[in-house]
Parts: sequence; C-alpha cells; structure tokens
Amino acid sequence: MDLELNGKRAIITGGSKGIGLAVARGLAGEGADVVLAARSAGPLEAAAAAVAAETGRRVLAVPTDTGDDDQVRELVRRTVAELGGVDILVNAAATPWSAGAPAGLADTTDEIVRREVEIKVLGYLRTARAVAPYLVEQRWGRIVNISGLGARQANSVAQTIRNISVSALTKNLADELGPSGVNVTVVHPGLTRTERLTDRLAADAEKSGRAIAELEAEIARNTLRRVIDASEVADVVTFLASPRSIAITGDAVAVGGGVPGPVYY
Repeated sequence: MDLELNGKRAIITGGSKGIGLAVARGLAGEGADVVLAARSAGPLEAAAAAVAAETGRRVLAVPTDTGDDDQVRELVRRTVAELGGVDILVNAAATPWSAGAPAGLADTTDEIVRREVEIKVLGYLRTARAVAPYLVEQRWGRIVNISGLGARQANSVAQTIRNISVSALTKNLADELGPSGVNVTVVHPGLTRTERLTDRLAADAEKSGRAIAELEAEIARNTLRRVIDASEVADVVTFLASPRSIAITGDAVAVGGGVPGPVYY
C-alpha cells in the first residue's frame, strides 16, 4: 500500500531517540522530509544525520525545548522557511516515566504533577497551537500525539493525569480542526523496546548473568507476551500520519501488544 507520504513535511518532537526517532525513520522511509526537535543538540544532530543517510530524505535538526513557547514557534518558523510548509506533527517529547517515581497520594507533590504536565501536555499544546494555522490554511494535516497506556491504569496519580490529559487534548483538537481537513489522534504505547530499555536490560543481564531475551520475557505482560519494539509503534504512527488514515480522528490507538482482560469499546 502506498501511504501517499512522498513529499510531505513532518515535525517530530522528542526525535533524537526512542519512539520519536523510530517515527522519523518510518516517515522518511515513506518519502517525507522531516524536522527533528529535542533539547540536546548533539544527539539530535547525530540522529538527523543517521536518518538522512538511511533514507535519502531531507532531515533537519532543530534543538527545541517544548517547555518554551518562543522556541516552539521558532521550530515551526524554521520548518516552514526551510521545507516550504508543514503537513504533519508528531508529539513525542516527554520526560521518561520511571517505575520508581512517586505514585501514591501522599508522595505526589504539586511539583511532580506540574513537571509531568509542563512537557507532555502543555508541550503538545504549544506545538499544536503553532502548527495548526498552517494545516488549516492548506486544508490538510495530521497531528499524532504519543501518550501511553498509563492513561488506562491507576498505577500512579501523575502518570495517569498526564496521559489522560493528552487524550483530552487530542479529542478537543480533533473536533475543532476536523472540518478543516486535519486529523488528530493519540497513540498509547505500552512497554516499548527503546534505547533506554535496552540499556537497562543490558545492565541487568551483566549483573545477573542472564540473557536479555529471558529478562524481556519476564517483563512482557501484554497479550502477545513479548516486548513491542519502537519501530512497530512507528509503523502505526506512520499510517496515522498519512492520507490513508482519513477515517480515524479523535480516537486513541493502543500499540502495546494488547492488554489482557479488559474490554475497550
């Protein structure tokens, strides 16, 4: 299937590693030109160079802190100036959630919640607000927000708040922008194989003397009983960012390999 992405122009936040980088590879592999945004310039530039070499597409690195509205607007301005416009926004910039982070009521301070909302919710709002006028003007666009299956689990006050908030933002944007030809969706990954998880498992394997595959099998509690790779999440996001996804907007798409038990409808 031709995803009709050749020549499209995409901004990906959180694009220097993990799911964001995997999405960059997916979109560029389908013919899109890509702007990668993240806070650290060195890793970002290396990621952009790697994707460009792999795909032959134009891939730009624009260091950006999505916690700063001026930097977000400059990101979009540079994209439009250098690529001639923008068609797709993929929001993947977020502070990694740690399994050891405070989860209960007594330990969840105001600052913890503010920190989580600042980047993953307000950051997504800032980028969407800056990009939307261009999408509306051309009467076509895609916004894909990366959230997480923490939206469907009460494991942590702050984690659930930030992920549900991304879903609420997505639905509001979808209803407002839909008549202008802009689809907005939210993707919920579960446990995903990224550089961060791979490094963690490698360290655990060295300490325990056990194989990484064995350690992965222990933590894979999804329906498939295996860890989903960032590239497999990116496959879904790439489709949602394409013209082929016209029938999907305002909805949440889970990409965690299935949650055993609950029925979602």
